[in-house]
Amino acid sequence: MSSLNVKLAILAAGLMLSGCMQGTTYQAAPTAAMKPADKAQLDKARYDKVPVAEPFRRAIVNYHRKEMPGSIVIDSDNHYLYLVQDGGKAIRYGITVGEEALAFSGIARVGNMAEWPKWTPTADIHRRIEGLPGTVPGGVDNPLGARALYLYQGNRDTLFRIHGTNQPEYIGASISSGCIRMTNEDVIDLYSRVKQGTIVVVLDPKQGDSPFNSKMALQGGSNMPLN
Repeated sequence: MSSLNVKLAILAAGLMLSGCMQGTTYQAAPTAAMKPADKAQLDKARYDKVPVAEPFRRAIVNYHRKEMPGSIVIDSDNHYLYLVQDGGKAIRYGITVGEEALAFSGIARVGNMAEWPKWTPTADIHRRIEGLPGTVPGGVDNPLGARALYLYQGNRDTLFRIHGTNQPEYIGASISSGCIRMTNEDVIDLYSRVKQGTIVVVLDPKQGDSPFNSKMALQGGSNMPLN
């Protein structure tokens, strides 16, 4: 998808969603979780700090599904990541998601966490993008951004990540190689609120508004090992 088409799609989604989200309070990510090293990295960022379209900005929202508080839920169809809170609330973040053929869905857990992680492109990425180095050191120019949450099923790394981005203009679009991208400010905020072992539910396509109860699945409706 061209850069122009992606931006038009984000704008169209913003216009459609803005009519049904009146009353939602959008909030910038708190800066309390930022360390001096984070501020130093972000201050020297060379990418354009494009404002995220309003419907995809961080917000506290009502949450009608039944995942347990502390869980992460990813609704790829609507480009949202939810951190479930007590009292029927969730912190909702706008995200960039993978193109359909590269997307992941299912139940996983956060098996590892890293600040300003290095990036080691997989063999598949090397096949699709020629000329990449074997490893890219951590930093603001690294495509993984400020933080990374590595998702595991059992003891197996799924190679699926929740991470930052140096392309905030694509928040709300489907362009990445399968991983979930957030603005660096949002992923720092999310990282400060979760821990290793956190359950992550990545909804199947078209399941965002279904009554699927992942809490029940975790209590016996799923054969997927989580530890």
